[in-house]
Order: sequence, then C-alpha cells, then structure tokens
Amino acid sequence: MTKAAWVFPGQGSQSVGMCRDLYDNVKSARAVFEQADQALGFPLTRLCFEGLEDDLRQTINAQPALVTAGYACLEAAREISGDKLLKPAFTAGHSLGEYTALAAADVIDFLTAVKLARERGRLMHEAGQQRAGAMSAIIGLDEAKLAEVCKQSDTVMANINSPGQIVISGAKENIIKAMELATAAGASRAIPLQVSGAFHSPLMQPAVDGMTKYIDATAFKAPAIPVIGNVTALPLTTPGDVKTELKKQLLNPVQWIRTIEYMTQQGVTTFIEIGPGRVLTGLIKRINKEAATQNLGDLAAIKNVSS
Repeated sequence: MTKAAWVFPGQGSQSVGMCRDLYDNVKSARAVFEQADQALGFPLTRLCFEGLEDDLRQTINAQPALVTAGYACLEAAREISGDKLLKPAFTAGHSLGEYTALAAADVIDFLTAVKLARERGRLMHEAGQQRAGAMSAIIGLDEAKLAEVCKQSDTVMANINSPGQIVISGAKENIIKAMELATAAGASRAIPLQVSGAFHSPLMQPAVDGMTKYIDATAFKAPAIPVIGNVTALPLTTPGDVKTELKKQLLNPVQWIRTIEYMTQQGVTTFIEIGPGRVLTGLIKRINKEAATQNLGDLAAIKNVSS
C-alpha cells in the first residue's frame, strides 16, 4: 500500500491564469472561486485569471489567491479522480500553504482559510511597510556556514528549503550585507526575492500581534489527518497546537527539509503537490531523490492521476 502525503505551495507559486482550466471545466473548482469572491467581497477570480502579475504578486492578494487555487485543485482532484487520488497519511504546506493544508485536513473550512489568508497577507504587507525588509535565496552554502553569515549580518534563516537552498530574511540593508558575506563564504548565488517584507523574521512581529486576534477568534478542530507544522516539523494534533503554530510560523523559519524527512521516516514514499507550480516537487526531489511525486495543478494533470 503506497503511503502518500499532500503538500500545498506557498507564496511565489502564483501566476495569472492559474486554475482557469479548472474553473471552466470542473463544477467543484468553480464553486471554490465563487465562494472566495463572495467571502472576500472583491473579484479575486478576475485577479487570478485576468489581472496584472504585479497585482497578483502583492502579498495581500497572492495569499488568498493561492489558498483558493490550491483548494480548487484539491476539490477538482476529488471530483475527477475519486478513489484514484491517493489518500494522505499527512498533509503539509509551505508557509502560507499551511492554511490550505489545514483546510484539507478539516481543521478549518475553506472559507475560514481564505479569510485568514487575506488578513495574514494584509498584516504581513503592513509590517513590511513599517520596516523595510527583504529576503534572498542563498544557493550552495550549507546551514552551518549560513548561520554564521546571518549572525554577522543580523539576518535570519527564513525557509530551510532543501540542501543547498536556504532563504534568509531581515532588514533591507542587512540582507545586502548578508548576500555579500554569503558569496564570500562560497555561495554559488545569492538571489534577491520579490517580496514586500522580511517574512519569517522578527520584523513580522506586528503581523503576529494582528493575526493573534483572528487566530484566537477562530474555532479550529483537531486534524482529521496529521498536519506537519512548519516550525516544529512534527504533527499538529490538537487545536491548541494549530493556534501556536500559526502564530509562531510568521516569525520562525519554515523547516521544509525536516518536514519532508519526518514524513519519509514515517513511511511516505509519494508526495502529491496540490496547487499551482512545481516548486515543492523540485525541493522534495532535492531532499529525497527516491521520493515519487505528482503535481495536481491543472486539468490535464488531474485527469492523469493514477494510483
């Protein structure tokens, strides 16, 4: 029996036109987009399908858009593939994707997830305006050497994505210094990211203060499927675990390597990336070359699902 995990992408996987084929052809996917428009009170669907890339990239828009797109892909896969869609032993999401993972595990419903994502995006954007922050992907430097770079530049590791690919975060001027130090220490590349703030760093504290109110007011259920948390890389099993995780993940690094390693140690051999793009599939293959992967991000891929 194949043991599978469902994983959901985060910010950066969005693109104008994502899921348009699902909206046009799959009733359940169309319903997800229509519910999002109604819940948010603005035409998110139009932004996703016909908007400008710059507008969709904005944190306040990208976050609810990606939760909507990911959940639409899941609903379409359930409708089209039925029993051929492998049932997950675990779900996990990368940063924002954790909200889609929680909806997939019935911890919250989709409408709650998309509303929380909209507030999270808004608050993270505002925190970025209060203090100019930046992020950079450091390629080809190990964690120990990069930890020293972060210490010298007053930056932090934000996304520990795969061996040789770690994203750092901090104040703009500090990130510039860190990129120079990382290159001097042997990094093959240091790539500035197009983001509006220093995500997963102490500069996001104002966003935590704002999100705490929304998280505490939300009724979370115990996960029907274990959700692996970004911060601990361990299963979240109670509503209290979930609340703590969602507050902490704004300030702390996404432990993606440890997340994939944990699920692999628990016997997962197939990782199904549900949502736009192939970012997580690429990371997973670098973490575990033996892993089987599937991408469910468009109609053709979902129709090809095999168990």
